[in-house]
Amino acid sequence: MDEEKDITAAMRVLFLCTGNSCRSQMAEGWARHLKSDCLEAYSAGIETHGLNPDAVKVMAEAGVDISGHRSKHVDEFKDMDFDYVVTVCGHANEHCPMFPGKTKVIHVGFDDPPKLAEKAATEQEAMDCYRRVRDEIRAFVETLPGSLTESNH
Repeated sequence: MDEEKDITAAMRVLFLCTGNSCRSQMAEGWARHLKSDCLEAYSAGIETHGLNPDAVKVMAEAGVDISGHRSKHVDEFKDMDFDYVVTVCGHANEHCPMFPGKTKVIHVGFDDPPKLAEKAATEQEAMDCYRRVRDEIRAFVETLPGSLTESNH
């Protein structure tokens, strides 16, 4: 029974995007919600843009509360060892800092909901952009940790 929650056995993953406001926050939320038995999830940004309220809203619709999260700069984690860093946007992938030791950096890109929502004609359409990306991130997180270890073969 105790083995199930043995956090020392958990794979430590950092989800990284540009501003740590939306996509990486969603990924951290999903990983904590769905995979806390095998993943220790964190998120950060190359910059900090604050937590996106629409991301909080669509995650809450799906039963995941990220309202207590805050936008964090990647430097806050410089003394932490990660098994994987998953960049969730192209900008973060291109500007990803070096991580020491055994850390593997993997890029899994997702569309930027705020950018998609700019073209929306209605509030509903805008929120649907966030929902689509939320669901795509969930589908990816559901493949963890297997998809991370497979991508290294």
